[in-house]
Amino acid sequence: MKKYIVLLTVLLNSLFLSQQSFSQNWPNKPVKVVVTLSAGSTSDILARIICEQLTRNLGQSFVVENRPGAGGNIAGEYVMHQPADGYTVMLSSISSHGINPALYAKMPYDAINDFTPIIAIASSPNVLIASNNTPAISTGELINWIKSQPTGSINFSSAGNGTSMHLSGELMNALSGIKTTHIPFKGSPEAVSSVMKNEVTFMFPNAPNAIPLAKAGKIKLLAVTSAKRLSWLPDVPTVSESGLPGFEVTAWFGFVGPQGIPPMVVNKLNIEVQKILQVPAVADSLLKQGFDVMGGTPQEFTIFIKKEIEKWTKVVNQAGIQKL
Repeated sequence: MKKYIVLLTVLLNSLFLSQQSFSQNWPNKPVKVVVTLSAGSTSDILARIICEQLTRNLGQSFVVENRPGAGGNIAGEYVMHQPADGYTVMLSSISSHGINPALYAKMPYDAINDFTPIIAIASSPNVLIASNNTPAISTGELINWIKSQPTGSINFSSAGNGTSMHLSGELMNALSGIKTTHIPFKGSPEAVSSVMKNEVTFMFPNAPNAIPLAKAGKIKLLAVTSAKRLSWLPDVPTVSESGLPGFEVTAWFGFVGPQGIPPMVVNKLNIEVQKILQVPAVADSLLKQGFDVMGGTPQEFTIFIKKEIEKWTKVVNQAGIQKL
């Protein structure tokens, strides 16, 4: 019996040392970073900025792979089933890990128990844009104009069901008493393009996807969805102050991986991303793209995700939004 105990102890120590060695050597091959939206979307832009820096700092390629659809559910289900070795991570978002658990009647994954939170990276407000064919130049005017049109005849686009863009439109419906029709796309660029081409009346895209087009006069920029005006868009009012008091939606993004990634790998990636976010040039670049840096520990990100799910469950229920 004593021999078996000794043997078991040796095996456990060997396993621990093997895992420790694996964790310390991570990464020794390319790392796949799965993005929930299409190329050119806000999350894609952010992922590529961070991956470029990680590749440079760690000496291994961090490769972006876009898996759009269902507001992040397709990407989430894929990542959930990957090996928990730190070589596949996902840029989660307010949609995949905040809104979807509240909005979908049946989820393909558990946003808390099927993933390893690593770090909250950045947040970005949505903005309310409208096609140039729309007579409105403010949130209030847009709502009043929609009310003058046949019920349900006005469309709004989004990057997919369950995205913050989708829920922003549904919230405007619920809080203003209007009824518009949601047109989901597989990514922000396509959805924004539909507004630019006057195929859809309005949308709530993430700021980075809309600001350049608004400055070029290709769309109307009516408001921001943050609680306060943005320092880099001081002349653009909030939705709350220009027609819908209390309206607030801010998108966020962070790294998660499959459940069970070794703590040493999680902490190493967390520390490396923290370093990147603290580089002045990177922080300035993110700010110009419309992002606010977040950061924090894996434990803090776990708590944050849980609070987001609670928040959006309450919002969906109070607004009477039909589950998908």
